[in-house]
Amino acid sequence: RGILSVSIFFSLKISALAFNPYCPSMMKARFLMNNVMHSMLGSTPLALRSLGRQGSLLQPAMEPVRSMRGSRLVRWASTERGGDVTEDCGCGEATTLDEMKKELKQEIEKVADKIKQLKADGVKEKSVLQPDIDNLLSLKARWETLTGEPFDPPKPGQKPKKAANQQVQQKAASSNSNEKENFVITPRATDYSQWYQDVIQAAQMVDQSPVKGCMVIRPWGMAVWDELKDELNRRIKETGTQNAYFPLFIPMSFLSKEAEHVEGFAKECAVVTHHRLCADPSGKGLMADPEAKLEEPLIVRPTSETIIWDMFRKWISSYRDLPLKVNQWANVVRWELRTRPFLRSAEFLWQEGHTAHASKEEADGCAREMLDVYAEVAEGILAIPVVKGTKSPSERFAGADETYTIEALMQNGWALQSGTSHFLGQNFAKAFDVKFQNADQSAELVWATSWGVSTRLLGALVMTHSDDAGLVLPPQVSPVQVVIIPVGRGKKENDEKVDAFLEKVTAALKSQGIRYKVDDRDNMKPGPKFYEWERRGVPLRVEVGPRDVDANKVVVARRTGGDKQDLPFDQTNFAQDIKKQLQDIQTGLLDAARKRLEENTKTVASYDELKTKLENGETGFFLVPWKDDAVNEETIKTETKATIRCFPFAHNGP
Repeated sequence: RGILSVSIFFSLKISALAFNPYCPSMMKARFLMNNVMHSMLGSTPLALRSLGRQGSLLQPAMEPVRSMRGSRLVRWASTERGGDVTEDCGCGEATTLDEMKKELKQEIEKVADKIKQLKADGVKEKSVLQPDIDNLLSLKARWETLTGEPFDPPKPGQKPKKAANQQVQQKAASSNSNEKENFVITPRATDYSQWYQDVIQAAQMVDQSPVKGCMVIRPWGMAVWDELKDELNRRIKETGTQNAYFPLFIPMSFLSKEAEHVEGFAKECAVVTHHRLCADPSGKGLMADPEAKLEEPLIVRPTSETIIWDMFRKWISSYRDLPLKVNQWANVVRWELRTRPFLRSAEFLWQEGHTAHASKEEADGCAREMLDVYAEVAEGILAIPVVKGTKSPSERFAGADETYTIEALMQNGWALQSGTSHFLGQNFAKAFDVKFQNADQSAELVWATSWGVSTRLLGALVMTHSDDAGLVLPPQVSPVQVVIIPVGRGKKENDEKVDAFLEKVTAALKSQGIRYKVDDRDNMKPGPKFYEWERRGVPLRVEVGPRDVDANKVVVARRTGGDKQDLPFDQTNFAQDIKKQLQDIQTGLLDAARKRLEENTKTVASYDELKTKLENGETGFFLVPWKDDAVNEETIKTETKATIRCFPFAHNGP
């Protein structure tokens, strides 16, 4: 429900008028639909278990679902490796394995030729050669992941070389024997769901929790959330909203006061019934103390409307007290059976805003204003383009008159509800008897809204921008925007020269508010450092060695790809040049995601046309003429596994 809604499919017969655009009862609106045959939240049961792969938090408990449509078998998670098999690479385009191999081979040969040329030029210093050697090993490791065989097979009679994957992982592991993230990331084209799990684990964003269905957010993941939180918190306050905090525990009687609300959340609630433990008389550990049973059970907060509206009743008496706008940053618990880190978990972090108003128009305007704030943050900070619209009645938040939503499209055509804002009407005011005295001295019920986004946005961030090498972070939300890696270290005089130069570089970055980190770990060579920061998604890497200092320059590499660049160091212009590079990366990520959204939003004129496209394996958003009918909606879910996402404002007006 709400931000973490679950669709339940029922089998019903479809009306012949469901997609007739000429039917007099047909709404003029177009409805946005999304094919979720591939959805993470689909019908494949998930089990929390370890499968021997480092980083596998959640894994399908059975093989991916295959749908038989007529005589055609539709595969939504191909694992074939044959060169002639065309697979979805996750970026919205069909890419053959041969094409991927060709591009990677060219990159490997380019780096290998560079090393050969350096040696031919008489370069013998290991500190100069090592970064390119480590880069070559990393590329060969990707080749082995893609093809299942080494890039350099042994010649007849030759002893097999150690696998590149093994060399890269041993190098990284030797720097920190406690870390277990140095596994090979599953390519998107092989298994998109596993790729997602691998990326967030390799980037050190999350770890497996001993509590089933919950996640441990590691410092890097929390740092990304903090950047997003700080930006969103500032914008929320600019709307006149103040932060507050309300109890984690809610009396059960509160939840039952609003009928639709309790129906929507009853099956997801965790309940506290005792306030103390005692020793089990049978000697089997601890048990709830029978003498410590609570007079009234407490619900662990699934959302806070009920307890906040109980407080609003105390705080509101006059029109002068309105509007009242509060927001809290908190954790909530919804007992999910099928979980996936960031996207759906039993406990997650979010912000929830709650407001009370004197008029319907003001309240509805507030709900729409907050949806605009969410859309601006999604696009401007996370570089995720979204579709704004209204949810269908069956998808509304429990207890709301209207639910407004932002919908995002992931690389592989999956839809993700990324934020919601609800116009609650007077439902909670009636349930909790919240009235105000107007200017005419008459008592009126207040009008309400609630709105929220959660750590689900981090999942959207990963699936929108990341690649087979790991996480890709837009500069606006990256905890470290520039990582600086000294190279060619070893001689004291060179090290001192580089360190002095780095002081000037970091001072320039700091003066412009650029978030940077100097990775000067002396137990790790530059190559493994490149590999680690690439996986963690840092937008820009700066390399500085003795020769760079002599030339008064640095070497810059973008996480999004392209050749390395020499960037002259100038105390006045250097930081501005770096800021421009970061802005170019931010803009490039948004443009690529926006293009993908546009190319994967299709218009269809009939239900038959929609079914044909889905049977042919098309994914993405579909704009369709729609008769607003709950029976048809459920039937379409059953027959096509497509879900209705929203009535888009762009096609139906606000």
